[in-house]
Amino acid sequence: MNIKQLKDDEVRVQIFKALADPARLEIIRVLRDKGDEMGCGEIGENLALSKSTISYHFKTLREAGLTTTRREAREKFVKLRYDTFEQYFTNFLDSL
Repeated sequence: MNIKQLKDDEVRVQIFKALADPARLEIIRVLRDKGDEMGCGEIGENLALSKSTISYHFKTLREAGLTTTRREAREKFVKLRYDTFEQYFTNFLDSL
């Protein structure tokens, strides 16, 4: 096994850990269905999760490279990183 394969495997493990939680998987589904970025508050309302819980899940997804977050004034917006899914798990989003 070469260094690139080891690094790719480490990334895949981190992604699988992030997707292992049903709430985070549902966040991925909501973002995929929207097809664009969404406000963090809007996602939290859709999933009936507390602000602190949804914040934790967003952080985990962002650290795994599955989402990006941008701030506009007081609101944060989240969107999927399709490039990560295509690089490591082609057609994964279609299977949800």
